[in-house]
Amino acid sequence: MALLNFRRKEVTPETGPSPEMEAFLKGYSIEVMPRTAEKIEDFRELLPAGTRVYIAHIDGTPIEDMVATAARLAREGFTVMPHFPARIIKDRATLADWIARYQAEADVRQALLLGGGVSKPHGAFHCSMQLLETGLFDGFERLHVAGHPEGNRDIDPDGSDRNVMEALRWKQEFSERTDAQMAIVTQFCFEARPVIDWVNRLQAEGIDIPVHIGVAGPAKLQTLIKFAIACGVGPSLKVLQKRAMDVTKLLLPYEPTEFVAELAAHKAAHPDFGIESVHFFPLGGIKTNATWAIEHGGAATRPAAQS
Repeated sequence: MALLNFRRKEVTPETGPSPEMEAFLKGYSIEVMPRTAEKIEDFRELLPAGTRVYIAHIDGTPIEDMVATAARLAREGFTVMPHFPARIIKDRATLADWIARYQAEADVRQALLLGGGVSKPHGAFHCSMQLLETGLFDGFERLHVAGHPEGNRDIDPDGSDRNVMEALRWKQEFSERTDAQMAIVTQFCFEARPVIDWVNRLQAEGIDIPVHIGVAGPAKLQTLIKFAIACGVGPSLKVLQKRAMDVTKLLLPYEPTEFVAELAAHKAAHPDFGIESVHFFPLGGIKTNATWAIEHGGAATRPAAQS
């Protein structure tokens, strides 16, 4: 596959975004942290009504800040989905307390369950499956779990995806015995073909949980490389590394236009393809990401089927 062309595709009022991009970006979600959310005066000026907003729980962030951010976003009319990182949750009582706070103050009924970004668990949990097994999320409308199209060295140190796929098969079985809607929300990538191959493999393995593909929003190249290395992005990192070697492009911002357009075209050509939605990591800022999304067709409100 040819490497991505990172030049900005101009979207003019005359041409507008393609129908494929509009359909693919419809109902996208985005991620914030309490400290980044504080910088936004009113999310209603940036995001479509009803947008699902994930709240990333970084180790060390007080639960009070997380709940306050959830309550603020809920008041502004957004669907709130906080992270529950297993390795930073001390015990079952702590998990129950967090859930109770979210539900009391923000009526949270959706959650992203993941292992978390710390190497050593703080307490009783080390993976999202243990959180699901507590039964404390019974009654939630949506339960999302993490996915890694390029593998995860923390889970599979040998570079394979054996443990990752075993976990996804467990979550597939769980999805069949729960009333909650489930989705796999992935790490961000920069190359479409490996993503397409991974999603097709999931379907071949009998894993039909819908995929919400992670997309890095517009950002400076240096910022993206830093986050990509920290988050363990795999082979598609070479796309950024090649760009970094071109001095004519080094200072130009990255935009995910070509990556998203290729996936959108594939989805349009293959309607049963397993990607259901786009999830943005606004690494270059929420306003910048929201503006890009609007310009490229992501201004529509969330369809009822994904509420």
